[in-house]
Parts: sequence; C-alpha cells; structure tokens
Amino acid sequence: MLASTVHAHTILVFGDSLSAGYGISREAAWVSLLQRNLVQSGTSDTVVNASVSGETTAGGVRRLENLLQKYQPRIVILELGANDGLRGMPLAETERNLGLLIQQTQKAHAKVLLIGMRLPPNYGVYSQQFAALYPKLAKHYHVKLVPFMLEKLSDDHFQADNLHPTAAAQILILQTLLPALKALF
Repeated sequence: MLASTVHAHTILVFGDSLSAGYGISREAAWVSLLQRNLVQSGTSDTVVNASVSGETTAGGVRRLENLLQKYQPRIVILELGANDGLRGMPLAETERNLGLLIQQTQKAHAKVLLIGMRLPPNYGVYSQQFAALYPKLAKHYHVKLVPFMLEKLSDDHFQADNLHPTAAAQILILQTLLPALKALF
C-alpha cells in the first residue's frame, strides 16, 4: 500500500498496449489495479491512463504536452519504446524521443518513473543496445527506473501473441512497479 497524502494528485500513465491493457478488460489491467491500491491505502490520488496501443515514442512526443497541461500530474509513469524496438527504429531516435518526454515532464514539475523495455533475443545486438537505453536515460535525467516491467512473468503469463500479458499477470506487473513508485511519493 502507498502512504496517504493530504492533497489529491494525479498520476499519469503514459504508455503503449502493455499499459492500455491490450487483450484484457480495462478493469483487469495493472493501471486499474494501481488505482484500487491507492484507494485501499487511503490516498485520494487519481490515476489517469493515457496509454495507447501501438504508441511509439514519436507519437508520445506529439501527445504528451497537452496531457501534462490538462492533468498537471505530480508523477508520470513513462512506459514507451517497445513498439519502436519491435519495428527496428533507429536507437538514436528512440533515445532522443524518450529524452524529450522526460524533459517535457520535468519542465511540467512532475516526477518521472521510467519503465524499461526489452526485446526478444532474436533481435540480437540491437536488443542489447535497446535495453541499455533505459538505464542510460535514467542516469542522465536523474529519474527513477524500473528496468523491465515484465520481469516477474513466465511464459504462461502471456496471451497467444507472446507479447501481451494476461489478466492474471497484471498483479505481478503492479508488484514490480510499486516499490519504485512508492519512492516518488
């Protein structure tokens, strides 16, 4: 459970299908579980899920500023980049876009929880370089990092596409994210 706060704040989840709850009910997704966790812990914080299936970092750069103005979040959970990697986008472009998203969030006086991603091993060296982007960005911008949100999942926690977690996996994702999120309160 997260500690109680006096004032209501917004936590903006800004991600792709992994946060949008692709293939499962929205109520079963980790973002909804986070909101329930906050309510149970007595906080009045609100979680806004601005995640879009298929979103890339470039799409995120186009959308984030308006969302920051609209919701004025105190924390942004930034979970983007997987679609860039799966499409083989240039790593420099993904890194630049993630950097811009972090900078936009910090300029809006919100804290960032950066969620790292990994690619399947068949992407070879690109996969290793891709995974290395996240710790590099977290260090450069001094933001909290969860190296890989799917870390606790086993093969049976994925839908038939082997990319998207099942409803049963969502609590494990939340458990992976909560310690780093708690540190931002």
